Amino acid sequence: MDKYGLIGYPLGHSFSVNYFNQKFSDEHIDAVYENFEIPTIDLLPEIIASNPNIRGLNVTIPYKEKVISFLDSISPEARAIGAVNVIQVVHGKDGVQLKGYNSDVIGFTKSIEPMLEKHHRKALILGTGGASKAVNYGLKALGLETLFVSRYQRPGTIQYKDVTPDVVREYNVIVNCTPCGMYPHVDECPSLPYEAMDCHNILYDLIYNPDETLFMKKGAEHDADTKNGLEMLLLQAFASWEFWNNRR
Repeated sequence: MDKYGLIGYPLGHSFSVNYFNQKFSDEHIDAVYENFEIPTIDLLPEIIASNPNIRGLNVTIPYKEKVISFLDSISPEARAIGAVNVIQVVHGKDGVQLKGYNSDVIGFTKSIEPMLEKHHRKALILGTGGASKAVNYGLKALGLETLFVSRYQRPGTIQYKDVTPDVVREYNVIVNCTPCGMYPHVDECPSLPYEAMDCHNILYDLIYNPDETLFMKKGAEHDADTKNGLEMLLLQAFASWEFWNNRR
């Protein structure tokens, strides 16, 4: 039986486990999907060695960038983004080869593109982790200018205190790539001037639990168009399966 899995820490509730095991059951695929909750990415070789039937992995927080040094090759897109969230495990006569890809950018781009109109030219990206890099790559591919917002002083970013009403009117697409507002912390949201938003704003949250985050709710109260990360998650899962099976 083939095996697939998710590496990250901590994992807790995993969409991927439920999604793929249901897919395998529905489509009569002789495979299983497991969580590999590892406190350090240095344990990845041990997982590969102790699971000789493993064929593919998804990668989540906090290893999307750290995992790159363990891979034999990565796709040009993943290299440009600087983050990997899909690993194809290839078993050959010369041993095991690990190939890295990024399906986040595929899922995000396909999900947000139908929402964009001509006046959506600039975007704020909240957060600076691996997912935010994929979002940045996707937004630029769609023709938008981007600006990162961080809690800390980092090169090439602004801080939340710098996000004024004028900024949210100019950068009218805002993508939350942080865990702020994720269950169980549903009463939290990024610190933004929501009162300055209107129907020209898009608030896209990579979080999908809860369905409507406080970030989305506060934007919707001012007529902003909102969307959570569930469709992106589904689309990137589709892409993961294609990468594992050499369909891309």
